[in-house]
Amino acid sequence: MQYYLYSYPTDMRRSFYTLSGMVTDLMGGNIQDGDVYIFVNRPRTSMKILHMEFGGLVIYHMRLESGCFKLPVFDQATNTFQTSWQDLMVMVQGVGSNDKMDKKRRKNLKKNCK
Repeated sequence: MQYYLYSYPTDMRRSFYTLSGMVTDLMGGNIQDGDVYIFVNRPRTSMKILHMEFGGLVIYHMRLESGCFKLPVFDQATNTFQTSWQDLMVMVQGVGSNDKMDKKRRKNLKKNCK
C-alpha cells in the first residue's frame, strides 16, 4: 500500500466520486489499486483520506478545531508525491499552531458568539 498526497488545496465538499476522479485524472492513479490518497484544504485545517477497501470506497475526514496540519516539503513540479504511513502520522499528529490563523479564528468565534 502506497500513500499519495495531492499537492494542491482541495475543496472539502468533494466526496467519493469527485475525489476518485481527481485520483484518476489529476494524479494519474487508480483508486482500485488499494493505495491511499490524501487531500488537504487551503488553510490546512481539514484532511480527507480516500481508500478502497474490500466493500468499497472509504473516506476518512479529519477537521482541526485549532492549528493546522504540517505538510512535508514536496516538489512543485509534480502533482503528487509518494509518502509513507509514518509521514502521514507525522502530518496528523504533528499539528502545528499558526498564530495568524488562531487570531483570525478567535476573532470570528467572538463575532459569531454574540
